Amino acid sequence: MKNKLNSLLFAPWLALTLALVPVLRAQGNQPSPPAPVVTDEKVAPPPAAEPPAAPAEEKTAVSEAGKTDGQLRELGADDQKAEAPAPRKKRGKPHWTVGYDSKKHSSNERISFGSDSTLVAGEQAEAVVSIFGSSTSAGEVNDAVVSIMGNSRVTGGTVGDAVVAVLGNVYVNGHVKGEVVAVMGDVELGPEAVVEREVVCIGGQVKRDAKAVVRGNVQNIAIAGKHFDFTGLTTWFTQCLMYARPLAFDGNLLWAWCIALAFLAFYALIALITPSGVNKCVETLEQRPGYSLLAALLTMLLTPVAYILLAITLAIAIGFVLIPLFSLGLFFASLFGKIVMLAWLGRRFTRLLGDGPLAHPVFGVLIGGVIVLGLYTIPIVGFVTYKLLGILGLGVVVYTLILQFKASRPAKPVVVAAAPALSGAVAPVSGIQGEAPPMVSPLVAVAPPVISAATLPRVGFWLRLAASLLDLILIGIVTGMTEGLFRVFNFHPGGAFPFWIAVYCVIMWATKGTTIGGIICGLKVVRLDDRPLDWGVAVVRGLSAFLSLAVAGIGFIWVAFDDEKQSWHDKIAGTTIVKVPKGTALL
Repeated sequence: MKNKLNSLLFAPWLALTLALVPVLRAQGNQPSPPAPVVTDEKVAPPPAAEPPAAPAEEKTAVSEAGKTDGQLRELGADDQKAEAPAPRKKRGKPHWTVGYDSKKHSSNERISFGSDSTLVAGEQAEAVVSIFGSSTSAGEVNDAVVSIMGNSRVTGGTVGDAVVAVLGNVYVNGHVKGEVVAVMGDVELGPEAVVEREVVCIGGQVKRDAKAVVRGNVQNIAIAGKHFDFTGLTTWFTQCLMYARPLAFDGNLLWAWCIALAFLAFYALIALITPSGVNKCVETLEQRPGYSLLAALLTMLLTPVAYILLAITLAIAIGFVLIPLFSLGLFFASLFGKIVMLAWLGRRFTRLLGDGPLAHPVFGVLIGGVIVLGLYTIPIVGFVTYKLLGILGLGVVVYTLILQFKASRPAKPVVVAAAPALSGAVAPVSGIQGEAPPMVSPLVAVAPPVISAATLPRVGFWLRLAASLLDLILIGIVTGMTEGLFRVFNFHPGGAFPFWIAVYCVIMWATKGTTIGGIICGLKVVRLDDRPLDWGVAVVRGLSAFLSLAVAGIGFIWVAFDDEKQSWHDKIAGTTIVKVPKGTALL
């Protein structure tokens, strides 16, 4: 801008210079005027000589040059004043809008999330927008009035573009230069409403005052041939979903409470029909809470994996049958799981009344249902309670089914070890005739215990986990202490931590049959065929452990549900872990 100003100021002086050049040349060729005669009288100035005729272009130049220096200075000042730009006005942040010129209006939007936006009469804004709230305008809006899951109201003034409500109602009693649109809501036009374009209502009803003016078309589109009232649904979005809770105390949410009470009545009916199944699941949760929680987590993790495996089977015809059956089974299991959780929660109170009629699970479901409905109205806690009931309930049902399946299987024959031979004879002792001689305790040679999968108890998940944690801590300490030494050779042992764990375990299994953590916990790795654990089996077991770890660690957790107490890498290597008696040397 500064360069442009300098060029504009320089142009008049350049034109003036070019115009004065021919004038100065003409004056240089003229004879000098005669000297004036000095007398006592006043000296009269000599008559000015007429300049020679100049071409038209030169006359124009002379006319321009005939101006005095003061006139030229005045002209330059006027030109400078004319060319000087106006002072720049401060603007707000740029705002891109549709339907108006942003240079004519200042940037002023009314936008709110989770609350209402209001523009009172006499105020001006470019847009009034509310997400999960209502928008009300009585002033001048340059763009649009929009509400998502809320109501849009124009009680006066002018709206430059459109008035829109999604899952809400629209009320217009002012001048709208664009369209009026309501999606799943009603449109109401007041007596002072003027709509320049169309009025569109999808799913709701259009209510129009006789004095309202609509210069476009009015389209009232029904859903499934009916017009619905979505006020309750909008209220649920704003009062429940925004607060992360399924229920709230509001007059428009009566339909939600009716649905919740209907489900509670259905749950009570199922508990009344199948009390034994509900009681078994509740007992499983009370007696084995840790395994029930583990089963819930595993069910949640394995459900997507099961769907992926079933999707792979879509290549054959059986996949089209298995996926719907699996989905249906999960649905009914989760439904029954919620009944179990309600009965378990209500049982905390009914068991205080003894084993009378109130001990029936149906009363537990009703009492637990009332408690849960109260929790559903608390923000955040409501959705957390809803999700926990579903996840834990499904896990308890699945774990109870696994236990019932294991109980229905025939028991394995118990192998009884032969009694050791007695060293020494029982010497008769003289006594009263006719009486049996007293028995003298013989000296029994105690044989060392046979470490075998058939004679010793197998170890479950939690004891294995404790031993593994001890080994991890040990290897972590060792790698941390030797890290400085390895850095000399530009090697970082921390990055190969799983490798060192595998090497440590393979060496310990092949040489001692256990690890340091296993020695502390009294565990030993044995083969199912009672043959010694050699290097080949140890290496296979170590490599297979990576497979058990790769699938979210499910191969390790499998021990908790397997009858043989084997992990995936145990099954691949043909091994298991047994608990040795106290005092048995493992080194």
